[in-house]
Amino acid sequence: MPREKGEKVVAVNRRARHQYTIEKTYEAGLVLSGTEVKSLRAGHANLTDGYAFIDKGEAWIDQVNIPQYSQGTWTNHAAKRQRKLLLHKEEITKLGHKVAVGGYTLVPLKLYFVDGRAKVEIGLAKGKTEFDKRQTLRERQDKREAERAMRSRNRLGD
Repeated sequence: MPREKGEKVVAVNRRARHQYTIEKTYEAGLVLSGTEVKSLRAGHANLTDGYAFIDKGEAWIDQVNIPQYSQGTWTNHAAKRQRKLLLHKEEITKLGHKVAVGGYTLVPLKLYFVDGRAKVEIGLAKGKTEFDKRQTLRERQDKREAERAMRSRNRLGD
């Protein structure tokens, strides 16, 4: 059987980009059991409540919901368990320092497969205030209105 090629997105955390300002992103591997991989390949996952943390020099992700595999037996996994992240040691120490000192948090942004291997994109994020959230919404709406006006103007010119 040929190996998978390319990227297949399983879940995206859109709420995180609204609630946080993402400073930098990292790609990390995941340590998963067999039924978790099968459930992910079926496209079932939810990142909304998830967060990552550093504990004793290891990176972990928690509260990411990967539902139980429907054809699984007694070997099925727990849906919201802590899962280990695979990062380089330098990245882990750098992230741990930023989180401890600078008021940052680690948020999962995207869960996907790259060439058959499960990966998660983690964002080093800082929380937005209500004013920042409203300002981002306003900027997005203004940009959308400008594009709409340009499109209608270009149609009239044809």
